[in-house]
Amino acid sequence: GFPVCVDTPTCDTHTWVTMVRISVLNDTLKAMYNAEKRGKRQVLVRPVSKVVIKFLQVMQKHGYINEFEYIDDHRSGKIVVELNGRINKCGVISPRYDLSHTDVEDWVGRLLPSRLFGVIVLTTANGILDHEEARRKKVGGKVLGFFY
Repeated sequence: GFPVCVDTPTCDTHTWVTMVRISVLNDTLKAMYNAEKRGKRQVLVRPVSKVVIKFLQVMQKHGYINEFEYIDDHRSGKIVVELNGRINKCGVISPRYDLSHTDVEDWVGRLLPSRLFGVIVLTTANGILDHEEARRKKVGGKVLGFFY
């Protein structure tokens, strides 16, 4: 992150504190959403986690993004995502609320604009799934995020 002064605005001796990354997934989705709004064709996101990669695979499966490429820089990695202009909104749900397979319908009504499109991504015992697959397999889990 970049340094930010945490003292009063009129102080002489600054106490500099670096911004802390709270959610890697949130940063990724925000970067993609902003690039999409500006009409960009691709976006570079870093850092990367296993959860981010799985989330992107779900987005790719539903056709919201084209392919993405992982770049190993011997640190936390980078990903170049090819956008296709289909993301209207995407976001992270924090805290990761528990959700049983019977509650899926309530969450769909709460998060998505229509029951016909949009995806809620869950982390379950069977891996990271979309809400339809979780409902088919009758597994619950925690809500990671959504996109439509």
